Amino acid sequence: MTEWSIGKIKKITYWTENLFSIILNAKINNFYAGQFTRLALKINNKKIKRAYSYINSPQNKNYEFYISNIKNGKLSTNLYNLKVNDKIFISKNSSGIFTLNNIKSCENLWMLSTGTGIGPYLSILQDKICFKKFSKIILVHSIRYIKDFSYLNLLKKIQNKYFDQLIIQVILTRNININKNILYGYIPNLIKNGKLEKKIGLKINNNNSHVMLCGNPEMIKQTQNFLEKTRNLSKNLKKQNGNITSERYW
Repeated sequence: MTEWSIGKIKKITYWTENLFSIILNAKINNFYAGQFTRLALKINNKKIKRAYSYINSPQNKNYEFYISNIKNGKLSTNLYNLKVNDKIFISKNSSGIFTLNNIKSCENLWMLSTGTGIGPYLSILQDKICFKKFSKIILVHSIRYIKDFSYLNLLKKIQNKYFDQLIIQVILTRNININKNILYGYIPNLIKNGKLEKKIGLKINNNNSHVMLCGNPEMIKQTQNFLEKTRNLSKNLKKQNGNITSERYW
């Protein structure tokens, strides 16, 4: 049974008409970077809850969440309309194994994301432990339009500090304009045709790579299947180490 704490909204950022972030303060238990919690509001006398990943590092007590405002969504629309100092329920305990605790050190860590699936990676990158555990970290973020890259400034700050370790690659799926720094298409296809690895200058293999997948379930399924069949990668399990760790976002 979920144990709840009552939090207070500290800040809301509206990135686009559909993407927003909330920051809240509350008394909760410690969590690991990459984990998620549950947020809830009472709507028509019923507590509506959903799972959201932390954006902030575990050391930061301003708890931040990156949210997509789903049309006719039972909770997201109400979260979108919250104001500073409004109250919100947050689970005291966090969940999930999409963390570095379950991943062995290796040379290259690939973080592949779509949309708000970038969330747990932002927490992991701000936690900074990853830069001690991996030689190179490749963050691949697939979005429809460049305006949807909400946390670009934050990532640039991290990259400036770890410029020799962090590689950031943007992929756009809409509004195609020729820009040599951006790839166009879908993550699974760009791995299959070799364009992603050619752009990064590194290969995904089972000797020196671990791949994290977060976001669209279809992206996860297609990418994982391809890497398992063609690169001999395997799913990372609690009792059996592998090269692929995934987190579905719906």
